[in-house]
Amino acid sequence: MKKFLFSLALTLLAPLALAANPMVRFSTNQGEIDVELYPEKAPLSVENFLKYVKKGHYNGTIFHRVIPGFVAQAGGFTADMQEKPTDKTIQNEAKNGLSNLTGTLAMARMGAPHSASAQFYFNLNDNAALDFRSESNGREWGYAVFGKVVKGMDVVQKIGTVPTSTLNGMRDVPSQPVVIKSAKQIPEMKIAAPAAATTPAVEPAKQ
Repeated sequence: MKKFLFSLALTLLAPLALAANPMVRFSTNQGEIDVELYPEKAPLSVENFLKYVKKGHYNGTIFHRVIPGFVAQAGGFTADMQEKPTDKTIQNEAKNGLSNLTGTLAMARMGAPHSASAQFYFNLNDNAALDFRSESNGREWGYAVFGKVVKGMDVVQKIGTVPTSTLNGMRDVPSQPVVIKSAKQIPEMKIAAPAAATTPAVEPAKQ
């Protein structure tokens, strides 16, 4: 009987353990996107991202760079293309073993490997070319994955197909603003697997 009760307790606790990672919900004008974060694999990136979430940095920002079949990038500009101020940059955690697969969330950055601040992107495809390869230069360093979409991948894919144009000298800007109305940390939820897709080409750079 004791053995049965112990097994039952483990069974009941297992889903709680699986759902222990932080979750964030993006409410956009295209729908909601829920993401699970990986603090064990990317502690600096997750801490940094949640800091911006909690102070409302992402509220009112747009997806300012969308390349179909590659990435949808956000977190840096308002709808009138004003760049938002950020805190200091963080250490690149691309060596954490996580790959830039379809539906994953990663830090965008400049050419320097440790230049990520607030901007992030969703992978619209399996982008292995963005993974860590070596420390020889910024490109080889790769881009740090720190979470994945668990609900709303259809919204991400819809964003990934919107018409784009060049605006204020920036390419791949959605012609109609795709706005993050709010980004908030939420309680645990059921985890759904992201959809698969095909291969990309260019690297996501912080604009």
